Amino acid sequence: MPKLKKLSGRELIKILCNRFGFSIKRQKGSHVLLLRIDKNKRIGCVVPLHKELKLGTLKGILEQAHVTEEEFSKHL
Repeated sequence: MPKLKKLSGRELIKILCNRFGFSIKRQKGSHVLLLRIDKNKRIGCVVPLHKELKLGTLKGILEQAHVTEEEFSKHL
């Protein structure tokens, strides 16, 4: 399994929007809600705008977004 690298919140948002079809729904403070409609199902995830996301936080966001680590690693 490829290793995930540490990213900032903004970098993660760019990857999720450009590669996985998410769009920014709203922002409240330092947290951004991303949304994607997939097969008539709404998939959302919340990304904090931290300078560096911890790996556990990154894995949790990917789980919310229904994106596997292997699939995500291909786009780094």
